[in-house]
Amino acid sequence: MSEKTYEQLKSEAAVLWSGLKDKALTPKDRMAIPSQDMPCRDPKERARVMDEVALGYSDEQARVEAARCLGCKNRPCVAACPVGVPIPEFIACIQDGDYAKAVSTIKIANLLPAICGRVCPQEKQCQSQCTLGKSLKSIDKSVAIGRLERFVADWERDNGLIKPPAVSAPTGKKVAVIGSGPAGLTVAADVRREGHEVTVFEAFHKTGGVMVYGIPEFRLPKSIVAKEVETLKAMGVAFRTNFLVGRTETIDALLEREGYDAAFIGTGAGLPKFMEIEGENLIGVFSANEYLTRSNLMKAYDTAKADTPLYEAKTVAVVGGGNVAMDAARMAFRLGAEKVYCIYRRTRSEMPARAEEVTHAEEEGVEFVFLKNPTKIVGDETGRVRAVEVLEYELGEPDASGRRSPVAKAGTEHEIPVDAVIIALGNESNPLMAQTTEGLDVTKRGNIVVDSQQKTSLKKVWAGGDIVLGAATVILAMGEGRKAAASINAYLSGNDDLAAD
Repeated sequence: MSEKTYEQLKSEAAVLWSGLKDKALTPKDRMAIPSQDMPCRDPKERARVMDEVALGYSDEQARVEAARCLGCKNRPCVAACPVGVPIPEFIACIQDGDYAKAVSTIKIANLLPAICGRVCPQEKQCQSQCTLGKSLKSIDKSVAIGRLERFVADWERDNGLIKPPAVSAPTGKKVAVIGSGPAGLTVAADVRREGHEVTVFEAFHKTGGVMVYGIPEFRLPKSIVAKEVETLKAMGVAFRTNFLVGRTETIDALLEREGYDAAFIGTGAGLPKFMEIEGENLIGVFSANEYLTRSNLMKAYDTAKADTPLYEAKTVAVVGGGNVAMDAARMAFRLGAEKVYCIYRRTRSEMPARAEEVTHAEEEGVEFVFLKNPTKIVGDETGRVRAVEVLEYELGEPDASGRRSPVAKAGTEHEIPVDAVIIALGNESNPLMAQTTEGLDVTKRGNIVVDSQQKTSLKKVWAGGDIVLGAATVILAMGEGRKAAASINAYLSGNDDLAAD
């Protein structure tokens, strides 16, 4: 984050743009243009409120940042995008000031640009392959593809220009989409565009999946997710909430009794992992799933309006080093904590969380405790958390993922006084779908087994997203959704070998 205000960054960009806009830029000129910082709210102020932290580019910043793109003919950034967004093309539109065309270009491949521009790990995907970043020998100097995507998506929404995509003539075919997360919404859009009737079944009372119950308001405003759902409704997609497939009805019942011609399972990975150490059953220990769901979906922070029970804690320990851990740690401050630790058994350089999220957490006051891991959670006489005991580690040889493995240092146990512990070690698949769907093949971890087209072991049933991948990212889930939708559309039109089943 830049320490400069929005207005300062806007003013500096305006000066830069005035010297660029009428110039025929060479690749050398583009490489000399400084990257544009994302303006953000002041850390001391934002750490106690739910307002979005990143403020988004100004018009001037977007034009300057877009001017940095080299427009590579081999388009390595596109190959690294899970949904294949035509990146150089949409950035060229921004260079020309044609934001409407930029948005429509993105939506050829991605109907959720406002969401992806905020939460996708571009630095590990499209921006990691940016020719500019490689030429300047720093991924931080790659073209800010995600920020530009967010800019034009916000421009479209703020100007009331969002229009639902065209829908083909009715085919008489019905498709059930189970789960309204990023994979499910992607499938619903792509299948509906072909004229098929689509119903999305959601277990919660609100649609959006992990985007509403998992990702906090300060990273992804819920109004943006709601707007995307409204667009799908305008296309004719139906939504049935409070409908738990596997309990309300089984997949077999949807296909046979309700007459759906195909089904897509996109239920995510909602079963939290725990450490299985002493004290995890104490009062004041939460999975990150529960903690964030209470805060995001059930608005525990809004004590004046919400009746959601809130566990008051002044010193909180979050265990884990991923994006969910960062979300939980930052949320703790917004729920009243005075001190927040993030305990991680490796070092900062090995953390799987986005660098931007780690930086934001640090700026807001989260204290990182590296090379330590809990051995037990200690309670008081009332059964409430009073401390977490940790063991120190050092880094050894790399593990299968390429990260150096933590090695315990015997005899280094010590306590850190806390009154709440949040376990953020990832999630596994909820076993309900496999338990209630005969013949559905799953892995030992409970992930649904699919082929290259996202087809499951069952006729007429596809799956994708975290229920297949394990806990992943929004854009990876969308990539699987696009593959599944293409396969479903081919099947329903009789244009693939599945039609013979």
